[in-house]
Amino acid sequence: MKNLLQRLHSTLGDFWWYSLMLFVACRAADCLNVFVGLWLVPKYVGSEELGAVMPLTQFANFLAIPIAVFASTFRNELTSLAINRKFGQMKTLMRGVFIATAIFLFLAIVICRFVLPAYLERIRVAEGSLGFVILITSFISTISPIYNNALQSLKKFKSSSVIALISAPLRLVTMLITMPFRALTGYFVGQCAVPVSQIVGSVFCLRKELSVPAEPYWNREIIRRFGRLFLIFGICAVAGGFASLVESTVLRQRLPELDSAAYYMVTRFSDIAGFLAMALSFTIFPFTAELAAKGKDTRPFIIKSSLAVFATNTALAAFFWLFGERILAFLPHGNEFASYWWAIPWIIAITSINWFSGFYWTAETSAFRFKFMLWWTPLVLLYPIALLLVTGYGYFTAYLPASWTEFLSTHNVTSLSTMLWWMTGFAILKALGCTIAMLRQKKPSTGA
Repeated sequence: MKNLLQRLHSTLGDFWWYSLMLFVACRAADCLNVFVGLWLVPKYVGSEELGAVMPLTQFANFLAIPIAVFASTFRNELTSLAINRKFGQMKTLMRGVFIATAIFLFLAIVICRFVLPAYLERIRVAEGSLGFVILITSFISTISPIYNNALQSLKKFKSSSVIALISAPLRLVTMLITMPFRALTGYFVGQCAVPVSQIVGSVFCLRKELSVPAEPYWNREIIRRFGRLFLIFGICAVAGGFASLVESTVLRQRLPELDSAAYYMVTRFSDIAGFLAMALSFTIFPFTAELAAKGKDTRPFIIKSSLAVFATNTALAAFFWLFGERILAFLPHGNEFASYWWAIPWIIAITSINWFSGFYWTAETSAFRFKFMLWWTPLVLLYPIALLLVTGYGYFTAYLPASWTEFLSTHNVTSLSTMLWWMTGFAILKALGCTIAMLRQKKPSTGA
């Protein structure tokens, strides 16, 4: 058996072998996650609050943007240090995240104290202990990728696979214990179990590398480079976080409750479209970073990964086109959501287009090429601004021409289908931008 696996590894190559390993491990863990998303959450969270799960998650992510930016910045630095085997400096760099986390957590608590109650009221959720739990969840969730990225940089994909297998049962057990007492609060407590297990598991797997003495890392040149990366990732993260927050809030606030809850239910299935893509994206980063460091072209990885995702997702969309309605009917409250089966293949198509842009983003950032953000960031901001304009134009009817008011009214988000059209249009715009940028990218010389 071992010889067979070794031959398969040799045939596929490192990239596809490690991607396959992560895919299998994560999908095994998702057997439990499917139970959580399709049965446990709908059982304890009523349809009147079910649509609030995703906007609350996005709100938590928005609060943690500063730490998420640090995580993105650290990933690039960690990859560089790992390639050069500078583990002492890597240890020093990882320690810095705790100081940053403490500072930003304090600031987030202050902000949350004033902002969260009003936000919960707008999305029709009773506050209770939810605010504190959301804060803890968001910060732990954004710290954990730093440790996971250390495994990624060192290409310890086997360790990452084992951690993924362990975290899912812990999440399920935590939710089974907490959700009967307070459904939404228990949900976010359960979400915390995954990053906690990732942090503990990553530290254990990195014990050899982190056992070396810490070495000085910070100097004036590195601080300047780190500050530049932080600014770049920060601007882009704020734009992306704002877009996700507005999108999820519009889905909850502007759509009928049934449409909002249906979006949560159908995305439990359409999210399958990202399973292979997530494994490929995690694996692609160190490979494209190495290629860029050697002056080689990173675009073949983007194209191969995108084609693999499009091929598998086409089959997935066809399956749900044929059987989606019957599958939804089997779920708790399935009679309410079965008529929304058509949204599953539609969202799968949107996800596939977005992952093409995601692979481009990963390849460019791993190569320390950030000029694309000059067009990427304004494009990302255009989406939430347009959504806010079409959903809130009623506040400005007295100041707008009648033709403008009629146009905005026609394109307003009043149902799940109109929202999906907005999401489709934005995904296509981003993909077009990435395609043009790739076509204009100069191919590195072979002698580089």
